[in-house]
Amino acid sequence: MGKIIETSEISKVYRMGTQTVEALKSISIEIDKGEYVAFMGPSGSGKSTLMNIIGCLDTPTNGRYVLNNHDVSDLTENELAEIRNKEIGFVFQTFNLLPRASALENVALPLIYAGYGKSDRDEMALEALENVGLGDRAHHKPNELSGGQRQRVAIARALVNSPSIILADEPTGNLDTKTSYDIMELFQKLHDAGNTIIMVTHEDDIAHYAHRIIRLRDGLVETDVVNENITRAADQKAALPQE
Repeated sequence: MGKIIETSEISKVYRMGTQTVEALKSISIEIDKGEYVAFMGPSGSGKSTLMNIIGCLDTPTNGRYVLNNHDVSDLTENELAEIRNKEIGFVFQTFNLLPRASALENVALPLIYAGYGKSDRDEMALEALENVGLGDRAHHKPNELSGGQRQRVAIARALVNSPSIILADEPTGNLDTKTSYDIMELFQKLHDAGNTIIMVTHEDDIAHYAHRIIRLRDGLVETDVVNENITRAADQKAALPQE
């Protein structure tokens, strides 16, 4: 299907006073359009730094990063912001919803920056909410929604711009086990529909929904394997008591 992400020997060095921290040392990976990839690794492994670079929230100190045929290694902050809004949909552990805005308004937010008029924004946001099963909650505020519903709103917001990539950072970290599996089934449906999904997680059972698992350690890729057991997490959910 063609490469959507290609990093060539990227590194990231942070300077803290007289000390330097080498968060990434030499990362070369390729991800194709339509792949479903999980980044895993212990604290300090570099997975969050790699996620930030792939999400155009940061740039590498050295090396080259090509996103959807565009070299984004040395872009300015404004250029990165434009790429993020066009190419990337973010899903965060803490949902990052505006508390006083409705679900519809939260989902429509990226469309404001993209220049859409209000009627188009509302129509597109409602469609995105319907795609995650929350069309009937469009006018509810976050405090009127469950944790799982709030994450679905966040996913709808990530999808509303039809981005090239969905980046999910610990998307089940604040959810109970059953709700986590429900959200991961939604991600699976999004992947089945052709979306490229990249997820950071420290949970093995969540990572096993992905079709490929890249493990990092000490700023390097430790392993990069195709997941031969993607049904394991689904089997675990099926074993949970049904309400």
